Amino acid sequence: MDVDAIGDHAEKLKSLRIDEYEDDDDDDDEEEEAVTLGFVENPKNEWSLERQFFPSKAGGVPAWLDPVDIPLGRSSICDICGEPLQFLLQVYAPTKKESAFHRMLFVFMCRSMKCLLRDQHEQWKRHPEKPSRSVKVFRCQLPRFNPFYSSEPPKYDGNYKPSGIGATLCNWCGTWKGDKLCSSCRQVWYCSEKHQVMSWRSGHKFVCQQMKVSSPIGESNKTGATSLESHKVGSKNVWPEFEIIIEHESEYNTDIPEDNDLSNSLISKNKIDDTMNSLMDSFQGDDDKKSWVDFQERIAKALEQVLRYYRDTNAKPIWPVSSGRPSNADIPKCSYCGGPRCHEFQILPQLLYYFGVDNEADSLDWASIVVYACEASCEAGLPYKDEYAFVQLFSPSHNTIH
Repeated sequence: MDVDAIGDHAEKLKSLRIDEYEDDDDDDDEEEEAVTLGFVENPKNEWSLERQFFPSKAGGVPAWLDPVDIPLGRSSICDICGEPLQFLLQVYAPTKKESAFHRMLFVFMCRSMKCLLRDQHEQWKRHPEKPSRSVKVFRCQLPRFNPFYSSEPPKYDGNYKPSGIGATLCNWCGTWKGDKLCSSCRQVWYCSEKHQVMSWRSGHKFVCQQMKVSSPIGESNKTGATSLESHKVGSKNVWPEFEIIIEHESEYNTDIPEDNDLSNSLISKNKIDDTMNSLMDSFQGDDDKKSWVDFQERIAKALEQVLRYYRDTNAKPIWPVSSGRPSNADIPKCSYCGGPRCHEFQILPQLLYYFGVDNEADSLDWASIVVYACEASCEAGLPYKDEYAFVQLFSPSHNTIH
């Protein structure tokens, strides 16, 4: 890789350390400028999204920050249907705290729209003892000096590797820790019986005997499982993998010309306008209609944005539906320090276009997912700490309190 390319990567890594902004309650221009937008692009090479480069990414499999103590058990499944959750995206967002020199937030969700509809009812149950969710968020952070990465910036070439090795991951999903070994070949591991069965049916039964012969009898060889250094997984159902790049919203705060050429865009303005207008008819109240128009106008400035980052700014999420917006009391406190959570970023439905999700009645869909994280980025508790996602759907009837 040439020197210029290395410099570009270094600047990108620096830019992902989200800047803190001074408070200015009355200056709307400052508020807009503080918002950071995320866009998806195909990765430029095979290694740029590996964990040692601290990537912000969507789809594929997670690049776990702590490669050993990844979430286990109930944390890895949909609380409604019991299926393993699928990786949605991760955002690299360090703070100025030494303990959060590296900091990553991970979002997972169930692919079932039925579960997401059930999730809507669960999220309005204020502070339940055991919340049942189909969307889960984890925060992981490390100090500059840690067992997994050099204290110096990474070298942007295909030969740079992190310190040590990570946990063995499921051979099927490549996401969760593999703790179930194939009893026949003793070469591959799975996170659940469900994924073991799916792997067997999709072809492992044909290669299992070959793997068994190639390995000494009785020897348990974990190298056959998917490791943290590999993105190859057996499942064909993982969402396509993209790098998330960032831009400040202020760069898009101009009027969109009528002849703006969006022919190369995945999401066309006409498609957005048609969707917005058709959904407008379903809103009964004036507040919902005004909220929807405001949302449409803000998004139209950069149609392909999939993420909006807010932490340490005066900016607030833009809610498509006013009647389904949470109050501060609806957002649970941090489970570890008891402190408040702040809105960190917002995931927009445009991401589904990139994932190729069909526009069917039972297909996965949302209006907005807002991620809330501990304001203090506390250090107590597990390496991967539970944070909170508030999901808003397009239909107002799904966003009412039950």
